[in-house]
Amino acid sequence: MIPTTLEARWGQLAARLGLSEALRDATYRQLAAAYEASGRHYHSLTHIRKLLETAEQHKALVLDAEVLQLAIWFHDAVYNPMRDDNEARSAVLAQEFLAKTSLAPERRQRVAFLIERTKDHTQPQPAADTDLHLFLDADLQILGAAEADYWQYARQVRQEYRLVPDILYRRGRKQVLEKLLGAPVLFQTPLFRDKLDAPARRNLRAELHQWEKGSL
Repeated sequence: MIPTTLEARWGQLAARLGLSEALRDATYRQLAAAYEASGRHYHSLTHIRKLLETAEQHKALVLDAEVLQLAIWFHDAVYNPMRDDNEARSAVLAQEFLAKTSLAPERRQRVAFLIERTKDHTQPQPAADTDLHLFLDADLQILGAAEADYWQYARQVRQEYRLVPDILYRRGRKQVLEKLLGAPVLFQTPLFRDKLDAPARRNLRAELHQWEKGSL
């Protein structure tokens, strides 16, 4: 049976990893506090839940479920919009936690690798890495969401950068949108590519056009 709450999902994963009750509870509180911080609007526990649900829906494609779930839980644990090393710092945080577990060193490194690959979705990805490809596609699936959901995401990201003046945010966001639109591949798996590539590019072009007009 699939647990219904995020804490229950974490508890199930912790049980498979053989974590002590103290480590399980302390780490969940740490992660929940990070994702529920006042500056989080999109990169929140809701985002984590969506990725976990996506991984569960496509579990037949997953080779190492524990590693994938750990990468999901930790990939945005460190998120400061004013820095460009969030992925590396999230990977370090994951490694610090995993050092307290019995997970094999190569699987710990694998968790860090998956997290670090989320830094730039437009870069070529290793071939034949189904867990990585599913993880990246799940993380990026909001781009191909229904129009209303996409605009909610775009506004939530703007809220996370609320300290950045509009003129600067517009310039940076336009660069991000143009880079995504220029990528020959947005989604790594045929399943997600067939379903989401066209609506994602439509959403990205719409947001870019809105910023070219002025603001959201």
